[in-house]
Amino acid sequence: MKAHTKDTQAAITPQIALQLLKDGNKRFQENLKSNRDLIEQVQATSTGQYPFATVLSCIDSRVSSELIFDQGIGDIFSARVAGNFVNEDILGSMEFACKLAGTKLVVVLGHTACGAIKGACDNAELGNLTKLISKLKPAVEAVSEPKDASLRNSGNIEFVDTVAKMNVNLTIENIKTQSEVLNEMAENNEIMIIGGMYDISNGEVTFFEV
Repeated sequence: MKAHTKDTQAAITPQIALQLLKDGNKRFQENLKSNRDLIEQVQATSTGQYPFATVLSCIDSRVSSELIFDQGIGDIFSARVAGNFVNEDILGSMEFACKLAGTKLVVVLGHTACGAIKGACDNAELGNLTKLISKLKPAVEAVSEPKDASLRNSGNIEFVDTVAKMNVNLTIENIKTQSEVLNEMAENNEIMIIGGMYDISNGEVTFFEV
């Protein structure tokens, strides 16, 4: 598989971009890989890059976008922060990726058993992590069930994963409300903004309904 060129990138629609990631994740689950020469891709992209998707994911060591979607050099932009939320730096990076570098898809990818989400559920405090976790609290508050406070913590993994999904949805809302550039591109069908959850137990990515 060759690195993408300006022409191949231009031919990819948001829907095709999503399918490329779905196909790549299916290969990953089946322990298969596309036949690609990474060093050849390094050389091919040395004068320019033409990725087709931008993925915002958690820093979790088990959730590497390039691996779980079976992508190579120059295929995707990968932004990572604990809890996969957005701030103006990440939004600016996404705007560069889509408006200037031509990606057709923005994926906000949460995952099961997320440590940052667990911290938010438990009101954890530790140095700068305290401020980071505060940005995930709206997702905790947005999940109404269970009401029993003793079940609204990291010991309840179902609650944790529900909060993680909510956090993905709230992050997508924040992208659309805080970035006029990306929201306009999405409304014009130039890009698709979609959420997903990665299951750390089996390697499967489930994309949300658009």
